[in-house]
Amino acid sequence: MGINILKALFHIKAAIQKVFYKLLFGTHVRFGRKTTFRKGFSLYLDDGGSITIGDGCFFNHFCSLNALENISIGKNCIFGENVKIYDHNHKFSRRDLPIKEQGFSSAPVVIGNDCWICSNVTILKGVHIGDHCVIGAGCLIVKDISANTVVKHIAQLQQESMEER
Repeated sequence: MGINILKALFHIKAAIQKVFYKLLFGTHVRFGRKTTFRKGFSLYLDDGGSITIGDGCFFNHFCSLNALENISIGKNCIFGENVKIYDHNHKFSRRDLPIKEQGFSSAPVVIGNDCWICSNVTILKGVHIGDHCVIGAGCLIVKDISANTVVKHIAQLQQESMEER
């Protein structure tokens, strides 16, 4: 019974936080029905940025979405703890200016329907992840992922190949 009370409290807190984000960012943020999150969830949108999250998504503790341009997440996606999504990166090509003064480059991030993004995953600008994908814990995603794909961390791949011997 205690876990049900805790879950109810998370849902209530998420509902309040969604209202706050709607007041703060207006039409630039959209939450689908039955989308919820736990402690430490955060959104950051700069002028012109937008975030759209489909129906039935769940974000575990300490996930953050950071948009200068656009982040779009499909329906029924689940996110493990500490997932970070960025649609931008610092520019750093000029040596005559400090990096913090060089601005940003950006490209939209799109995550399809029914994806599981495991704990401690970072997704960077310009990435498109197809429907029904699983991104393993600890992965850094910098390139597009085709639908119906499982992505594993390199250490997991090495472990599997050792077991095959």
